[in-house]
Amino acid sequence: MEEELLLEKQERPRVATWDVFLEELKMTSNLALPMVLMTVSQYMSRFVSMMMVGHLGELALSGCSVATSLTNVLGFSLVFGMSSGLETLCGQAYGAEQYHKLGIYTYGAIISLLGACIPVCVLWIFLDDLLILLGQDPMIALEAGRFAIWLIPAIFPYAIIQPLTRYLQMQSLIIAMVLCSVAALIFQIPVCWIFVYKFELGTAGAALSIGLSYWVNVILLVLYVKYSSACEKTRITFSPDVFPSIWKFMKLAIPSALMVCLEWWIFEVVVLLSGLLPNPQLETSVLSICLLIGSVHYFLPFSIGTAASIRVSNELGAGNPERARIIVFAVISLAVAETTVSVILLYCLRNILGFAFSDSKEVVNYLSQLMPFLCLLLFTDCFQAVLSGVARGSGWQHIGAYINFGSYYVVALPVAATLGFGLHLGGIGLWVGLNAGSVVQSTLLSLITGFTDWQKQALKAKERILASGA
Repeated sequence: MEEELLLEKQERPRVATWDVFLEELKMTSNLALPMVLMTVSQYMSRFVSMMMVGHLGELALSGCSVATSLTNVLGFSLVFGMSSGLETLCGQAYGAEQYHKLGIYTYGAIISLLGACIPVCVLWIFLDDLLILLGQDPMIALEAGRFAIWLIPAIFPYAIIQPLTRYLQMQSLIIAMVLCSVAALIFQIPVCWIFVYKFELGTAGAALSIGLSYWVNVILLVLYVKYSSACEKTRITFSPDVFPSIWKFMKLAIPSALMVCLEWWIFEVVVLLSGLLPNPQLETSVLSICLLIGSVHYFLPFSIGTAASIRVSNELGAGNPERARIIVFAVISLAVAETTVSVILLYCLRNILGFAFSDSKEVVNYLSQLMPFLCLLLFTDCFQAVLSGVARGSGWQHIGAYINFGSYYVVALPVAATLGFGLHLGGIGLWVGLNAGSVVQSTLLSLITGFTDWQKQALKAKERILASGA
């Protein structure tokens, strides 16, 4: 019976019209705007802790910065990437009106991610030894190791937050997530200050406040999911189908994690490489500023990409391939418009923007030289952010993982090393390497999306939903 209903929906004609395009433009905008606020509030949780620690001294700040970078690479990025597999499963199930499966998939994902946290914790426990082995200053390594150990209570609630977030996202229940994230952040700010300064826990207190903030977020989300009438049809409950769903989730979670982590890690590698250049303090400082600007801006196209993932997965699950195709054009148009405004603004401010980060004229001038290359990266990055969302909604994360590996590790890294060290272009050469990788990535994702057979993707969505088990 379910298969017949889906076949009927699959055959229902959809006409591409200007009205549909405008409708989707409005829908994706309404989804993306609150997503920006939610993403920023979650990001600020770790940023606030670093700000508090920064007033404890250079050693505490260095240890916290190193630990934050490595725990992102060796933990948070993995959980975040794996949870993206739910965007395919929950989004398409919701579009197909298989509401009970959203709860099953989410439950299975939470179990899987909590299991993945165990080896992550082992890595974090020995983070100081790893840093010393890599040649890091022993004092900084010990401070970073202390921060990482006290951050362990944060990884487990994070592994619950991400599946619950995807569960709500795919139903377009965005406002609830925003309110929970903002409430958790408001809770954390005074708690972090008390732990760091009043209780004199230092970096340990800053890390502990992150964990408590995440647990508050989890409690609020669970209460909403359990008692909200909006979640009545998709309620998360345990059933025997949860265990088969774990395998289905993992088949998408692993390539999703690779897709996210391969891109995330390359920027960390480039910053580390900048420390090997002739003037490491200047190079590292300016490239870190560029990375910070790029990361803050990335919230915008990433949120648009998440909206694309929601809409594309819903429409493919509902058997509306033509609508899914129109959504792609709508989100790309929205992302290009936003990024064009941002790039023009940044370029116009290139000669004074550096003063917001440093009083050094050398830093300001160097940042001004790098600004055109940063603007190019932001522009190409908007395409990959949106098209990666389309990939997650469609279920071809494995293709995205291959593209990211080839773009950044076969193209970007060799180009960056050759220009930065071989041709002695320094940080500019390293950043041009990132530009090359981003251009290749965006081009390949655009080609794959452009040649996508949406009718075939809708059929795959139907098969995925009706597959045995869950």
